[in-house]
Formats: sequence, structure tokens, C-alpha cells
Amino acid sequence: MSSMPRTYDYDALPVEISGHKAPGWWGMILLIVTEATLFACLLAAYFYLRAGAHTWPLGGLEKPKPARPIIMTLVLLTSSGPMWWADHSIRRGDQLNLRIGLALSFILGALFLGLQIAEYRDLTFRVTVNAYSSVFLTVTSLHGMHVIAGLLTTAYTLVRACLGHFRPGRDLAVQNTALYWHFVDIVWLFIFTSLYLSPRFL
Repeated sequence: MSSMPRTYDYDALPVEISGHKAPGWWGMILLIVTEATLFACLLAAYFYLRAGAHTWPLGGLEKPKPARPIIMTLVLLTSSGPMWWADHSIRRGDQLNLRIGLALSFILGALFLGLQIAEYRDLTFRVTVNAYSSVFLTVTSLHGMHVIAGLLTTAYTLVRACLGHFRPGRDLAVQNTALYWHFVDIVWLFIFTSLYLSPRFL
């Protein structure tokens, strides 16, 4: 028997492990559908409470001021651009723009989170005041937790990108990170419209 070490041709391995053919991609889709259902139920509860109230917000609480949330919305929506660019770049084998896109998305997401913390500090009510304050803070804080999860995922993916783990056809982690981040952005649009804008215009 030969004692020569066995060599492997890694380029000969299957490369089609990304996109809709990958079980991990469908796993992310299932997670997004589940989380979207959760947010839909919470927002439905918000409007159910509002439909039965004579005044809104309940208890004469001050309506949320939209100025800072508008900035938060612009920041978060902008963060989807670099994330899309990162995903698009690795499909073309562009390692540099992959890293730049992930880094920019992380920075913008962290800025959004910082603005949300500042928003909480300026609120005139707490979660235990009444049903309105409870559902308002539950929805927004749950979204904040999703932003944190997205930041952690983006940071992990960025570290892997810096180590050269991704290339065309082997970029499932990048695709899933992008899917999750876009989901977090879209959910915020519904939250912003429902919780911050609708009390002033409806």
C-alpha cells in the first residue's frame, strides 16, 4: 500500500449549495415566515385595542413623536443597500465589496439601535402603564432584539468574509444574512407606519 498522503481537489466539490436549492436557505425562509407571523399578530393586537378605545393612545398618553423614528427608518432602509451589494458582490467573486457592504450595513444597523435606545429614554411612559404602552414597547423592543440578532449575524459573516470563507456558489451564509436583514427592515416599515404615523393621521 502506498504511504503517499491523499490529496483532494476541493474545486471538484459541488458548488450549488446556495439559493433555493439549499436546505439552509429554506430554513431561513421558514424562520422569516414564523417571525413575520409573530409581528403580524402583535400589530393586529395593537389595532384591536385601538378599535375599542375612545381615545388613542390610552390614558391620555402623548402620541409618539415621529421625528427621530423617521431618521431611524431612513437609516435602516439605507442599510439594506450595502447588504444587497455585499450579496451581489460575492456572487461575482468580489471579496472586497462583500466586506465593505457587510461593514456598512453593520454600522448603519448599530446607528439605528443607538437611536432606538435614545428614543426609549425620551418616552414619557413605561411598559406597565396600560395596554397601549405594553403593546407599543413589546413590538418595538422585539424588533430591537431582531436588529441585535441581525447585527451579530452580520458581524459573524463579516469575520468569515475577512477569512475568505466565501466565493461564488459557496455563499449561503451571506445570502441568509441578507435575507434576514431585509426582513428586519421591512418589518420596521410596518411598525413605523402603525405605531408612529397612524396615531397622527388615522
